[in-house]
Amino acid sequence: MQFLDVKAAPLASARVVILPVCYGGTLSYGVGAHRGPEALLHASGYLELFDETLQSEPYAVGIHTLPFLEPDQSGPEATLAKIRQSVRPHLASGAFVATIGGEHSVSWAPVVELADLHGPESFSILHLDAHTDARDTFQGTRWSHACVMRRISELGVPIVSVGVRSFCREEWNHLKGAGESWSIFPAEEIIRAVRRGDDHWIDPVISRLRGTVYITLDLDVLDPSIMPATGTPEPGGLDYLMVLDLIRRVAAERRIIACDVMELAPIPGQAASDVLAAKLLYKLIAHAES
Repeated sequence: MQFLDVKAAPLASARVVILPVCYGGTLSYGVGAHRGPEALLHASGYLELFDETLQSEPYAVGIHTLPFLEPDQSGPEATLAKIRQSVRPHLASGAFVATIGGEHSVSWAPVVELADLHGPESFSILHLDAHTDARDTFQGTRWSHACVMRRISELGVPIVSVGVRSFCREEWNHLKGAGESWSIFPAEEIIRAVRRGDDHWIDPVISRLRGTVYITLDLDVLDPSIMPATGTPEPGGLDYLMVLDLIRRVAAERRIIACDVMELAPIPGQAASDVLAAKLLYKLIAHAES
């Protein structure tokens, strides 16, 4: 199954490589994220290839979708090792790797590979999420979806979290001591700024990002009124255009080197969430590669 349902570019020459990861082994509330990659790829076949903002067909850079990566049944650490092995040659070649999930723990694998390749000081993380995912452990594992950004922070890569609106006490206390290594931009502050007509809310986000950026997009950053198909929905989220405006600014002022779109848990008979996830991924690729 290919993203956008277009003929795949040869892997050796593809500018964009997409890895679908069918993993949901540590989910703690809603289930079904292991079906997210298939739903996103299926929905992408109904998108228009022309981007009206860029006035081009971004797929023409060459996109190759890898086979579905199935989890290692021995546990989350083995699954993450398997994902690292899969993304390593493509990141090393300079391809733009877009990982689609699947639960958010998957994001650690491409990030740690980039840190090994280029050094953790060479890039920063733009983290779009309703949650900080900053617990040290959750339900008996350090590799839960609720711990992924804590593990990434331990690599020494600075994190800028946008759209957050849910913390546990442990996360709150940890982040108070994180300083500039982990910046938080709550959803409520962003939404109130937009309602006031303040179009400068993106400026401080950009200022915290290094010149090179990895974007991890947990779909629950969006309000559940437009994105109900996710495992841990939270009220008071961002809307599609807020996220898109941020992506456009980051692409214009920074270099996006890779991305992921996580936590789509498709709802049977409700295709709108699948299409939204596919559209955001195409926009991410389009602006990163324009």
